[in-house]
Amino acid sequence: MLPIVCFAKDWSEDPTSNNHVMRLLARKAPVLWLNSIATRAPSLGDKSDVDKIVRKLRSFTEGSREVAPGLHVATPIVLPLPASPVAREVNARILQGFVWAHRRKLRIERFQAWTFLPAAERYMGTLGEDLSVYYCTDEWSQFRGVDRDATVAMERRLLDKVDLCFATSPTLVESKASRGADVRLASHGVDRNHFARALDADLPTPPELARVTGPIVGFFGLLEDWIDHDLAAYAADQRPDLTFVFIGKAKVDVSELAKRKNVILVDRRPYESLPAYCKRFTVALCHFKRNELTLHVNPIKLREYASAGVPVVATDIPGCHGYPDWCTVTRTREEFLAAIDHWVATDTPERRLARSEAMKGETWEARVNAIEEAVSEKLSARGR
Repeated sequence: MLPIVCFAKDWSEDPTSNNHVMRLLARKAPVLWLNSIATRAPSLGDKSDVDKIVRKLRSFTEGSREVAPGLHVATPIVLPLPASPVAREVNARILQGFVWAHRRKLRIERFQAWTFLPAAERYMGTLGEDLSVYYCTDEWSQFRGVDRDATVAMERRLLDKVDLCFATSPTLVESKASRGADVRLASHGVDRNHFARALDADLPTPPELARVTGPIVGFFGLLEDWIDHDLAAYAADQRPDLTFVFIGKAKVDVSELAKRKNVILVDRRPYESLPAYCKRFTVALCHFKRNELTLHVNPIKLREYASAGVPVVATDIPGCHGYPDWCTVTRTREEFLAAIDHWVATDTPERRLARSEAMKGETWEARVNAIEEAVSEKLSARGR
């Protein structure tokens, strides 16, 4: 493997495929991770956007730091106007100098350029890389707050430029390959050993759940607009004997959900603590709305729940199909409720252990080995 310069989200955010893939590839060759270069213009009226700007400025002054063996994180300061041609030209010059300086510091000569973000389209092919890769995790044009037409155009140009594209779901592969790019499926993996800690009898119960004695229906992740909060509220109303726990940062108004006496909202918790919450989950939820964004999603949490041994009740999106032994896909409110009842009544410790064991073949290590083979094949072809 050649060293990698990658454009990604902010390293400090909740771990996603970006973090897992690059952490493992960094064991083979150095990785320079560039914190988010903005996929949309920030809003100064949004506290989370302002906080992010402050964090970026602080991180920029700190320079690069090694967050894992071989993995160095740095924060470039660019104009946060991804749809502006002028801003993209200015940013291209800034990033060329920024990357050159950090490559020199890390003694990186030949390298690959990767991006997890369509907004990096302008910079791919300008840094002197031997190979360029787009790792596509979502249908970016469907996110709230982005300029959809501009994002589609950026991604189209990006796919025309890169040597290789990885996409995390079959629907994404089909969508991106239709534009003529070399697209390979790279399904999400799981940190199985981390979440299997939920099976440890000695793992302490989180304080927020210490007083809950009955079954818990749980969820962790961003409380965003693609989550069906109305469906969760309906289930909580219909099953007052169950406790519904939602763990994560609320990016939308969830005050209606919070009114239920049997609902507990827990703010974002560190990744390291999630197995302890999963240990208390009787059933886990993957209740995504069905729309153009979620039709392309491959939920990482699905395998994380299973690694913790927890059965899942999901809504009808493609990424949740294919696991009938531990994930029940539902199409109506009534089916959703019946599936929760089924798992509450029938699950056993033996089944929980079997689910976790089944995830041993779905690890990030296995996924990254396949990714590395595809990249090596491409580099060899370029060499020939």
